[in-house]
Amino acid sequence: MGYSSNLLLCIFSTALILAAHTSLARKVGYYPPNPHQDFVDEHNRARAAVGVGPIKWNDTVAAYAQQYANTRVRGCDMEHSGGPYGENLAEGYEEMTGAQAVKFWVTEKPNYNYASNKCVGDECGHYTQVVWRNSIHLGCARVKCDNNWVFVICSYDPPGNYEDERPY
Repeated sequence: MGYSSNLLLCIFSTALILAAHTSLARKVGYYPPNPHQDFVDEHNRARAAVGVGPIKWNDTVAAYAQQYANTRVRGCDMEHSGGPYGENLAEGYEEMTGAQAVKFWVTEKPNYNYASNKCVGDECGHYTQVVWRNSIHLGCARVKCDNNWVFVICSYDPPGNYEDERPY
């Protein structure tokens, strides 16, 4: 009898923990962690394509990005933080990963004309920040917003996109 009572208690406890985890995953603002290496790898893929050295993850910059992302939970508004770092923002549906956000910014590459150092047609500033040669530290975060969108931010130290300077 003691053995089956303990077994039932163990099964019940496990079920309770799983239910709590599922409930937490559905809470607004909670988003399972996205390994920071996903962000770094996609940045470095784009940077290598134009001969720029790798960018490295920085916990201080990442903490800033996470703090700001947490403020965007209500409404997922695409507003820049105005902080000390360079910044790229993205928003997407449900399971937008860090890698997907970076790939989205890199789709602006055809809009950048290196010879004139200008965007042609559509915008290219997200792309140029990704490949900015002097930005060597990266910190990113994402949160699920109360409207079920996902807000993604990457912060860059030092910032890039200085007027009249080429990214690489």
